[in-house]
Amino acid sequence: MSDPSDLSAILNAFTGVRVLVVGDVMLDRFVTGGIERISPDDSNPVVRVEREDAMAGGAANVACNIASLGARADLIGVVGDDDAASRLKAMMFDAIRVTARFVTESGRATTEKIRVFGDGRQIVRTDRESRTPLAETTVRATMSGLKSVVGDADAVMVSDYAKGVVTADLWAQVVDWAKASGKPVIVDPKGADFSAYRGATVLTPNARELAMATGAPVATDTEVETAALDVMKSASIGAMVVTRGRDGLSIISGSNAAVHIGTLARDAVDVSGAGDTVAAALACALASGAELVDAAQLANAAAGVVVSKVGTATPHASEVLAALSGTDVKITTLIPALERIQHWRDQGQSVAFTNGCFDLVHPGHVSLLNQARAAADRLVVGLNTDASVRGLKGEGRPIQNETARAAVLASMGAVDMVIPFAEETPMGLIESIRPDVLVKGADYTVDQVVGGAFVESYGGRIVLAELAPGESSTGLVSRIGDLNRQAGE
Repeated sequence: MSDPSDLSAILNAFTGVRVLVVGDVMLDRFVTGGIERISPDDSNPVVRVEREDAMAGGAANVACNIASLGARADLIGVVGDDDAASRLKAMMFDAIRVTARFVTESGRATTEKIRVFGDGRQIVRTDRESRTPLAETTVRATMSGLKSVVGDADAVMVSDYAKGVVTADLWAQVVDWAKASGKPVIVDPKGADFSAYRGATVLTPNARELAMATGAPVATDTEVETAALDVMKSASIGAMVVTRGRDGLSIISGSNAAVHIGTLARDAVDVSGAGDTVAAALACALASGAELVDAAQLANAAAGVVVSKVGTATPHASEVLAALSGTDVKITTLIPALERIQHWRDQGQSVAFTNGCFDLVHPGHVSLLNQARAAADRLVVGLNTDASVRGLKGEGRPIQNETARAAVLASMGAVDMVIPFAEETPMGLIESIRPDVLVKGADYTVDQVVGGAFVESYGGRIVLAELAPGESSTGLVSRIGDLNRQAGE
């Protein structure tokens, strides 16, 4: 198996990849709250609703996963003419790198799953869906949409939730394209008859689905291999990547020995959508030309990221690389940062923010960061990029590049997250994060702190940290220059 640096190159190649996603789209809703008491009527827990969220599910979640990993996704699916469809369309319209083509069938219910969580555990799930076959006009419109975009795809991802979109005719069209183009078709299957996917490049069932399709035991590595090879042979399927929960995943192909990869998930919070993530990452990697085992390593790491989040979440490339290297991802960009910050807040934690160049970290910086961390449960540090440091300090600065400066900050126990920013001021970060506490050195006054008025406008507070006497990066640079001059005399 490849090391993280090789897999990083594959991840970087995702930006040039386009994946066509076709299948059953749905809206996933999450209702969360605390359990106050047990109902006297039926002895069930009573959840006090504190928050409701809606996310793209099914094939739509696969498309969002593909986009979050850096590739482009074309999505084709069927919806009704209801509120769930409107919400799903709005989500896809706002999604970056996703182009959605929805076929609307009047009178049909858009598939919707509602999960209710109380005190951090799922209490119940309710489903809304139509079980009648799609109208013939809907089938024709879906086929037309597929034909219009498949020629631009580097791979096709079929997300089958058995809701009616993946018909025999649609599958035949996908297989014909694959044979003509030599490009991969990845399928997340449903049902007990895997022969419906005859000719697929890779199937991604979970262990339970494989057991249902074969009637064979799948508790051990050997049993998984045997069951997968049997169905691959009978259904002319090229390979399988079987997801096995806490046992990781297994890669079985006819030409190579099976490979089994342990899970990288540390703390599974919610497994919703993990299968979508595996399928999406596999599709991106295979579309970029990666070998199957490398693609599966990336998919396994991506799944480990999303199960640590609540809901049908998506992974980002930086998070996947951190999972592969076995480190906590502290250095990140804004979008994954906001997801993690929201998770902290969902747990009742407060967030402090400070910023700076942090060139040649010294005791004064350490004191500032410790005071900032003491002011809240979590500390986010905005770090000026090299270009913005030069704009502030002049040519010759920074002494250390932003990668080195970020690594030093991330190594410090007081720091929970580092976000590099290229702007002259951190105002954009502050407006996005909305910190509970904004921290700056006491050489500023409250009215001089960038973002101070904004933070106070919603009830946040400003902390001016005490300065360590005689400590500054500019002073250090000056002393280094003096020493160099003395050495040259």
